[in-house]
Amino acid sequence: MSENTRNATGFIGYEKLRVVAKSNETEKLYLDNYKNFGWEFEGYEPSVQDITSTTMSFKRDRKIPNKSELTRLQHQFDSGIREIEKLESSKAVHASVIAYGLGLIGAGFTAGAVFAFLGGSTALGIILAIPAAVGWVLPYFCYNRVLKSKTEKTIPVIEQKYDEIYGVCEKGHSLVCA
Repeated sequence: MSENTRNATGFIGYEKLRVVAKSNETEKLYLDNYKNFGWEFEGYEPSVQDITSTTMSFKRDRKIPNKSELTRLQHQFDSGIREIEKLESSKAVHASVIAYGLGLIGAGFTAGAVFAFLGGSTALGIILAIPAAVGWVLPYFCYNRVLKSKTEKTIPVIEQKYDEIYGVCEKGHSLVCA
């Protein structure tokens, strides 16, 4: 921070911020880029949400120049991070829904085959067991294929979002260093 914000006694008033990162990737983004909005990393705190998230603590001079513009840019950055997180999770969600659906169909055929065998209809049980086996194996391959397809579609959008947030960081850096 700049020395000109100190008063005659050398006092600097700080504002505090806690940020919860949901993944290692977003944690690194916050650590690397929040300094562009005037924030200094203070350390990690115990996470109150869940074990997969990380809580970080930051501080900033309360009388930093261009504070309102830096805050606006920081909100744009945070919004971009949330959009990237949603895009990343949407890849697996779509593939999982399809795989679970196929697995349920396979489970239905398995139940039908079991009831057919118990009812004494061996031929019907065998006929139902074939799609049941396919219904238990097919989801794995469908999941991988849909995940790959969805990843190929979302990577350019995610890269565009990264470019946007880095542009916001450049603007913030120019205001902090001005």
